[in-house]
Amino acid sequence: MNEQMPIEELISGAARDAGGWLGELPVALLATSADGTIVRWNRAAQELLGYEPPQVVGRHIADLLHPGADRSLGRSLWETAATGRGVMGTVTAWHRDGHPLELEIWACPVPGRQRGASTVLVFAADAHGVRRIRGSSAVWEGLFARSPVGIAVFDTQLRFLQVNSALEAMNGLPESAHVGRRLIEVLPAVNAGEMEEAMRRVLDTGEPVLDRRRTGRTPADPHHDRVWSCSYVRVEDPAGRPVGVIASILDITEQQRDHAEAEASRRRLALLNEASIRIGASLELERTAQELAELAVPRLADAVTVDVLDTLADGDELGVGLTGGVALRRLGKAPLTGSQVADILAPLGRTLTFPATAPYTQALAGRQPFLIAHFDERAIAPAARHSTKPAQLLRIGVHSFMMAPLVARGVVLGVATFYRSRPIGPFLPDDITLADELCALAAINVDNARLYHREHETALVLQRSMLPQHITSPPGIEVAHRYLPASDVNEVGGDWYDVLTLPDGKAALLIGDVMGHGIAAAAVMGRLSSTVRALGRLDLSPIDVLRQLESVLADLSEPMLATFLYAVCDPATGHFSITRAGHPPPALVEPDGTVSLLDVPPGAPLGVGGTEFTTTEFTAQPGSLLVLYTDGLVEARTRDIDERLDELTRLLDQPGQPLDRLCDSLITHLSPAAADDDIALLIARIGGLPDS
Repeated sequence: MNEQMPIEELISGAARDAGGWLGELPVALLATSADGTIVRWNRAAQELLGYEPPQVVGRHIADLLHPGADRSLGRSLWETAATGRGVMGTVTAWHRDGHPLELEIWACPVPGRQRGASTVLVFAADAHGVRRIRGSSAVWEGLFARSPVGIAVFDTQLRFLQVNSALEAMNGLPESAHVGRRLIEVLPAVNAGEMEEAMRRVLDTGEPVLDRRRTGRTPADPHHDRVWSCSYVRVEDPAGRPVGVIASILDITEQQRDHAEAEASRRRLALLNEASIRIGASLELERTAQELAELAVPRLADAVTVDVLDTLADGDELGVGLTGGVALRRLGKAPLTGSQVADILAPLGRTLTFPATAPYTQALAGRQPFLIAHFDERAIAPAARHSTKPAQLLRIGVHSFMMAPLVARGVVLGVATFYRSRPIGPFLPDDITLADELCALAAINVDNARLYHREHETALVLQRSMLPQHITSPPGIEVAHRYLPASDVNEVGGDWYDVLTLPDGKAALLIGDVMGHGIAAAAVMGRLSSTVRALGRLDLSPIDVLRQLESVLADLSEPMLATFLYAVCDPATGHFSITRAGHPPPALVEPDGTVSLLDVPPGAPLGVGGTEFTTTEFTAQPGSLLVLYTDGLVEARTRDIDERLDELTRLLDQPGQPLDRLCDSLITHLSPAAADDDIALLIARIGGLPDS
């Protein structure tokens, strides 16, 4: 043995030369003289090959080889000792139990004091274990060096031990700036404390942590926030004790940005889809404006107001332009209460006047969204000349502001204003686009509401103008009548009634309903009404009158249908001739209160063509009531028609009351809410009140 160098140092140096596997698995140590005689045999050698020291010391090392193995080992060792070089190789040894054992050995000559004498140290280990460790090491080294994923090794004090080149590039720092330091020291601009807490949990529990997000800035990109996905796994020694943490770090900034953009797009589409369903369904101006405001809070803004031109809110024409300033009526606001911003903003119904130079007016005139991304003293200066509200809003924390005009069919209708006060960042270009799309949708519905009200009023005026303005009761007949327009423009149209004085003291009582809605139905109703008045003076029979009305409808460019009932009455005798064309049956109320629906053949509506009409004759007692009505009085969406007709007859069982009161009673009880359809009602008392 070499007495100049302690055996521990020899082993340490030999382990470094042996490729790094020494110390990672059991390694036998033996020593031979220059001729191959075994002179030292340690415990690991005994455990590996089964021989105790007395059984092998003094024997030649070749005696331990398998009988079929190459016996040149001794010669190789002697040559090694002679030349001073180490040798490494694989041999098959013979275990004491009698089975072969493949070993990987490394022999190292140690020169002695005397020239030509030397000792050979031989390290031996199970070859299978060596290959496994060497292979794992190669895989690890390849992964560590070439992986695009950042990899770091930390000790139990969470200090960097090693980082790969990918992590150096991510962090913008060389490995030397990492080693020996903690994450919080190397990268103070990321959430390092949270990351170290996760690593401590991994060290304590042994449970890995996956996909923990690291956010912030590094020297590699000091001006932009980035996001990394970090996973941590505990490293243990053979006894299961923690010796450190391995971290893998993946930069997912682009994926996060793409995901955020996709999620924002999804939210925008969802909001627009909801807006298309909610906004404007009622065709009411105020409700449409309020729906826009409520829809945008809080998903787009913290407070929203919707203002329309004052002339539009009043139902007038929109006016000539904005050159002289603008007056806006506040019809939408959210939230209505409970918000500092809302408390400062003008309430619903308030008319706000802005001069031509005010930002509000300029935004309307420009017909483009207007943005103040950062609401500050400088930004509000132009508006502060006209109002103190901007300064108040700034003081309570409003930090971003935008306006989007309501423009439909080339006409400016108003403006929606959006405010942000929560710390969620300013309005961005995507927010402007979304606000503009919401306002465009709302503007169309606001304009539809405007056109709806205009058409409703037009149809109503036309309808009323064609109804008889003053009905003069014929001799011997008392009449009362009512007309109630529908609440919806789509229902206003073709109901009418009339009373005509005929020759020989007779009178014609008539009622009709053009099947259709709006202005077109009202216009056709007017033609039919005029035709009946002209024909009535010719004293035509009811059947001839209906045939002439069929001809009028046949002359129309678009097919139209109408129900009609024509009754010719002689008040002196109480005799009636009634012809019915698809109209609801008339009711007869006798003086004793008996009520019945007259059995008159229904016929087909006018305009069907090819129909024969039938006249029914009957005689009523003096004081009887004949009640004519259109279907709007007795039809209801949730009730059966027979039930409604029974209800009508029950309400008519007091014939002696004034006719005007009876008309009002029928309307009140049968149509208490806004009418779904026009209602026309005509009641005639034949021969006056009966004698008491």
